[in-house]
Amino acid sequence: MPAIDKILTVDEMMRVARRRVPKMFFEYADSGSYTESTYHDNESDFQKIKLKQKVAVNLEGRNLKTTMLGKEITMPVAIAPAATGGMQTADGEIKAARAAQKFGIPFALSTMSVCSIEDVAENTTAPFWFQLYVMRDRDFINRLIDRAKAAKCSALVLTMDLQILGQRHKDIKNGLSTPPKFTPYSIWQMMQHPLWCARMLGTKRHTFRNIVGHVSGDHDLASLSAWTASQFDPTLNWGDVRWIKERFGGPVIVKGVLDPDDAQAAVDNGADAIVVSNHGGRQLDGAPSSIRVLPEIVDRVGNRTEVYLDSGIRSGQDVLKALAYGAKSTFIGRPMLYGLGAGGEEGVTRVLEIIRKELDTTMALCGERDILNVGLHNIYSNDIPPRNAPKPRL
Repeated sequence: MPAIDKILTVDEMMRVARRRVPKMFFEYADSGSYTESTYHDNESDFQKIKLKQKVAVNLEGRNLKTTMLGKEITMPVAIAPAATGGMQTADGEIKAARAAQKFGIPFALSTMSVCSIEDVAENTTAPFWFQLYVMRDRDFINRLIDRAKAAKCSALVLTMDLQILGQRHKDIKNGLSTPPKFTPYSIWQMMQHPLWCARMLGTKRHTFRNIVGHVSGDHDLASLSAWTASQFDPTLNWGDVRWIKERFGGPVIVKGVLDPDDAQAAVDNGADAIVVSNHGGRQLDGAPSSIRVLPEIVDRVGNRTEVYLDSGIRSGQDVLKALAYGAKSTFIGRPMLYGLGAGGEEGVTRVLEIIRKELDTTMALCGERDILNVGLHNIYSNDIPPRNAPKPRL
């Protein structure tokens, strides 16, 4: 098994994580809903885009820096909110936040994280973002927002595409729980990973700590997940963006947008940025890939707000392709989880190094010195209609 600093691709990092993390938790990170067609399209559609090579161009002094919400970052990548990072490795969200802080990029903490808002705030110094699910219990949501404000979170990421939970067959078959239930099957899984077990025994963080204390009774996944599933609000509407923004008093990023009309509604109701995302293929199976719908959403609202892309980023080349189609920046979720599973903070840092190196080299071979100059002129061919192209008649 290679040392973490010798791993060369995100795919290789994924294979190492698969060997080091119990199956139930690895497959939670590495799965989609139903047939997983959207999950796989998120990656394969990037591969259909071909880049234009340019030569005899001065490539000295290259720049990958850009901004998100007005704050300078070292490259156009942020760490997406992802549940159960703390079950890929002990204290996972803290380790991922530290890696992002050292790298100079944003980190977004999930509502369904194992490490709480306060845990991350106590173990980092840079402001981070907090991702919020809208639930029926608005008092709980108000308290979460207030906790994020107290922790000096600099933005909220409001996830809109989880009013109803998409079914992920692997989680059901694996009997996923956080902390793990001690069934013969789960015990057998964990016995295959003694180092993972030893690390988990060394931390007090084993459950959804943003929710513990609000829900009475047992604090295992069976109780907390059942409460959470019952709380997802099917009446969620665009007006909720306004009251959440007013309560928080800072920037709100709306995540989970795949339709231009939804993008416009988000902006009309106060979104400071939107994330084109299909939840990593974990919600509506059969929905288009994020990169496929990005151009039409940029066309609709790109002159009014910042547009980011999530779902399918596995390399620096993917980042550049997203930028060429108009994204201001990108989010990575699964690559971060693979890094945690393979090597904790060091693994996440290595993932970021891999993506930065690929992005820099690809940008240079496309004849660009500044990431801010990347655009459609860097695309050679693809089967995704460019921005402003007429739609085919049905």
